[in-house]
Amino acid sequence: MDINLKVLTLNCWGIPYVSRNRVQRMRAIADQLLSGDYDIVCFQEVWSAKDYELIKNQILNILPYSHYFYSGVLGSGICLFTKFPIQDVIFHKWSLNGYAHKIHHGDWFGGKGVGLCRLKVNDANINVYVAHLHAEYNPQHDEYSAHRVLQAFDMAQFIRMTERGADAVILGGDLNTSPNDLAYRIICGVAGLADACSTINNDIGTNECANNSYTPQRVARKFPQGKRIDHILYLGSQNYKVEVISCQQPFPKRIPNKNFSYSDHEAVVAELKITKGFYQTIECDVRTEIKEALSICEASLKNVRRQRIWYVIANIILIVPLMYSMGIDSSFTTLGYLIGLNILRLVITAVLCYSIFMSTIWSSVEQNALKAGNLAMEVHLLQLNNNINNKNSKPEDS
Repeated sequence: MDINLKVLTLNCWGIPYVSRNRVQRMRAIADQLLSGDYDIVCFQEVWSAKDYELIKNQILNILPYSHYFYSGVLGSGICLFTKFPIQDVIFHKWSLNGYAHKIHHGDWFGGKGVGLCRLKVNDANINVYVAHLHAEYNPQHDEYSAHRVLQAFDMAQFIRMTERGADAVILGGDLNTSPNDLAYRIICGVAGLADACSTINNDIGTNECANNSYTPQRVARKFPQGKRIDHILYLGSQNYKVEVISCQQPFPKRIPNKNFSYSDHEAVVAELKITKGFYQTIECDVRTEIKEALSICEASLKNVRRQRIWYVIANIILIVPLMYSMGIDSSFTTLGYLIGLNILRLVITAVLCYSIFMSTIWSSVEQNALKAGNLAMEVHLLQLNNNINNKNSKPEDS
């Protein structure tokens, strides 16, 4: 029996006290789900448990099964709603995910990662992955490129190692990477995934689109089509084939009777047809991509070591005035001077504690995460080289 699935993914931009029109938009998103006849819904940036419960209760009659992946300080932001029973769940958190001291970016506090729900659809076991990779805040100077590349490889490996036994694989999420980017090529190449939109040549923009109310005008004028960073990827198996029927943006440009969009991202929906039969896996030679990723991570590792040296120097510089202030005799100073001196001590002490933390604990955590990622990619690259060499040697042996 054929299985027809309507899969939707959307970054809901649901940051409490920050995202504009959040409550109204969450209700409107739930209303759209009620009218869309979706089978699987993958959401990102649902940072408030109240928003998750609101959507869950509103769509309970049509999408009765759901799961929220709790993680980090805020709660990962990713969740799944579906018509089908959820058999198992697991969450894999990124070991490298931004910086705790960069509060304005917030990725670290979300505890981002990839969540897996195994669904039972008729007789088929389908693995549905929901993910949200680290954002790119400055394309000209992307300080998180190594983080995102490692997350991409980590997720691809996670999918490879958990998809055994599944009849089909679906990945939906805000991957913060365009089809031409390195992270995207690693995800598809290492995990063997195909892109629903690319399969039918529908390269629709999903973020910073000119028709979105939350896109800044200067960005809209420069790139009116926006960037496609929200994706639905898929993979079949030896028992089931997967065919893409359509891939499009299902939501209206504005919420009815409102002058704003459903999110700062556009929703994407793909209609997939899953039938019994052998699925021919796409084989990609990703050795070049892995080598490029290794060079990015090695450069990042050198940068972390340089930063550690500067933090150590800052520690030494800050200790000197702090120690000197301890020797000042309070009997020869005025009350106002003492208050100012104590405030200065507090500021120097706070900066010193931060600098010590960054030069010791945080530096070690980031270096170890980069080293672990490097080693994993080197192992995979070695295996790829061995596979290529074995294939090339077979005609000679015969």
